[in-house]
Amino acid sequence: MAQAVNAGARLDRLPISSFHYRIFWLVGAGMFFDGYDLYVAGGVLASAIQSKFSTAAENLQFISLTFVGMTAGALITGFVGDKFGRRFTYQINLLIFGFASLAAAFSQDMTQLIICRFVQGLGLGAEIVVGYSTITEFVPPKTRGRWSSMMAFIVVAGFPVTSLLGYLVIPNFGWRPMFVIAGIGSLFVWYLRKNLPESPRWLESEGRLKEAESLMQAIEKEASGGKPLPPVVVPAPVAQVAASDLVKPPLLQRLIVGSWVLITINTLIFGFVIFLPQFFLRQGLTITNSLAYTLVLSAGSLVGCALGAYLSDGIGRRPSIIFASIITIVSGYIYARFDAASDPAIVLTVGFILVVAIYIQTAILYGVYTPELFPTEIRLRANGICNFFGRGATVISPFIVGGLIASYKLPGVVWLMIGLVVVQMIVVWAWGVEPRNRGLEEVAKA
Repeated sequence: MAQAVNAGARLDRLPISSFHYRIFWLVGAGMFFDGYDLYVAGGVLASAIQSKFSTAAENLQFISLTFVGMTAGALITGFVGDKFGRRFTYQINLLIFGFASLAAAFSQDMTQLIICRFVQGLGLGAEIVVGYSTITEFVPPKTRGRWSSMMAFIVVAGFPVTSLLGYLVIPNFGWRPMFVIAGIGSLFVWYLRKNLPESPRWLESEGRLKEAESLMQAIEKEASGGKPLPPVVVPAPVAQVAASDLVKPPLLQRLIVGSWVLITINTLIFGFVIFLPQFFLRQGLTITNSLAYTLVLSAGSLVGCALGAYLSDGIGRRPSIIFASIITIVSGYIYARFDAASDPAIVLTVGFILVVAIYIQTAILYGVYTPELFPTEIRLRANGICNFFGRGATVISPFIVGGLIASYKLPGVVWLMIGLVVVQMIVVWAWGVEPRNRGLEEVAKA
């Protein structure tokens, strides 16, 4: 019988080196353009409706079909990534996303743009599932939260970059160049990422022990720099699981936790954050001022991700999620009581705090917590299912938000957010596990 590679234990004892930084930037470059395109809708749709290219109803269809594509992409990628590997799946979704972005830039009417956006959504949903899971499988447990949160920082950097480019480009050149940037950038990253290695953990879980061993030796050589490595601490054997185990305890509870937190954070982002330009337009601001306000608030996304990186390893995942949830509830309640046109200072200050709290959760829930909850052999499938429910909820959330805006204005949207966050706190407290400073194999058997 072939000897076990112990890829997980060997990866976990490695010192941080040029290898980890190379993996981080190869994965992160693609994730950046994923984040860029996630947030491009806010400025593009505000411009499209102002120029009569679209209507309010068509804007809602654009957003909803994006999420339909992302929902399908997340689920399909989960199964493809566990079957054919992280590297293969990562490259395919970049091609889909890149070409669809270029096609979107040349859409002749809103129907064509909506179709292109659906195809883009397939790539967007895939990128998030495989990207975060991949970085999780390479980084040692003591700093895994920090590295994964900083990957979320890279993704979320697309928010202020998109806001800045939207402020500079859209008023002068229209919305089409925003998609050209995404398409060219994604295809360039696809070329660079040919050097991305496969996950040794996945290779071992698939029984491809020779490939896993050869890759591990190359990684250890690069990471050690010729110096002796710490001894391998082999964990107790963990029984392999199948996808069917996701409907049995304890993985069922983890699946519920992962699904609900992604439903919540997706609704916070795509039912509130990307609607900011349109909220401001409804409150009487011009398109230029609306984009400027959004740019100011977008800076809070980077602060939130940086705080998430510190908190996830500093005090743990569960306490950080609950803390940020409380801040979201309090600041959201205050934010809804003021008007951007009449109280700009209060709206920007409280709104900044609210965005920070939302993106602390974004960094931890997307980048750190959900991928850690499941064993390697089903990590992408389970993460894909969680994202399926998270993205699926946002298929209908634009219509819910649109109805709430029409009937109750901004306070109605904020109360929806508060309700979701309260339930999130309960499920994380009751059923969540704490992966801080623990190897993925140890978390899997907890």
